[in-house]
Amino acid sequence: MRIKEGFQLREVCGEYVIVAHGEKNIDFSRIIHLNESAATIWKAVCDRDFTAEDMAQAMMAEYEVSAATALADAENMAERWKEAGLIE
Repeated sequence: MRIKEGFQLREVCGEYVIVAHGEKNIDFSRIIHLNESAATIWKAVCDRDFTAEDMAQAMMAEYEVSAATALADAENMAERWKEAGLIE
């Protein structure tokens, strides 16, 4: 997987949001908000190819969570990011 070109994480007033750059990514019908743990993972995998396992490793490096829980959460997050059109 890879985060699609044109999407960047920004912190706005203490909240994490995904900002789209470029005409093909602009959709003003919704704002993509990430919680702190999702933002941590985004930062760990941006600008490179990654797997759900990479996402889980980033989660385990930052939080006290089991490998099984981290992988399940990472797979769920990857699926939501795909549905939102953020990764390919």
